[in-house]
Amino acid sequence: MKNLKEEFLEMLSGYQGILHKVSLIYFKNKEDREDNFQEIVYQLWKSYPKLKKKESIGSWIYAVSINTSISRLKKNGGVEYREKLPEQKHETDFTEKLLMNEQLRMLIHAIHKLSPVDKSIMLLYLEEKSYEEISQITGLTVSNVGVRINRAKKSLKQNLNHQNHDNR
Repeated sequence: MKNLKEEFLEMLSGYQGILHKVSLIYFKNKEDREDNFQEIVYQLWKSYPKLKKKESIGSWIYAVSINTSISRLKKNGGVEYREKLPEQKHETDFTEKLLMNEQLRMLIHAIHKLSPVDKSIMLLYLEEKSYEEISQITGLTVSNVGVRINRAKKSLKQNLNHQNHDNR
């Protein structure tokens, strides 16, 4: 029989992509993303023993990841400037592959301009979560989720059009 630590690590290995995506949406700087990833893992570990509904673990991971990221932003007063540190060997292949795609990089840049809550909503929307799931994860009403998605789409479209004009 697995102990709690083994069970947690096994669960985490299947959901690491969520942690990387959330960190990528909230933090531009590689070191900030890595710090945030570690903080999310810590917060997940702290609350894992109290998790009751193991079948909704993905939603729980999104909620903890998003709340941890927003808390870090508030605590640090937003994204802070850091001098470039030497490259670390453990940079995630996942994030690097995402950033290699030019269209995806432009989308992420546009998403960075959204409010923290709208970033969360759009990440979940792009992950093809239902409005109900997004509502449960964010604590917003389903109708508010719909309104925010529509507004965020318009904002993203404007930001992407602006980026396309700048690149010409």
